[in-house]
Amino acid sequence: MINSDLLPSLLFKINQNQLALEAAIMELTLWVEHRGSADVAENVRGALDTISNNEEFIKMTLAVLMTPE
Repeated sequence: MINSDLLPSLLFKINQNQLALEAAIMELTLWVEHRGSADVAENVRGALDTISNNEEFIKMTLAVLMTPE
């Protein structure tokens, strides 16, 4: 049986991991770009845009889930 009280905390931690991965990937992207692989950096930035575009929705949803009833 799932403990529904833990779900908001779990989702919050998953979101934190996602943001940390985004930051780490951006650092690697900058490193790659400075070494002359602009095409690779551009492709990675395109993928990171998806994370950025979804971030606000995720934050809003977590806020709703974590609001006491």
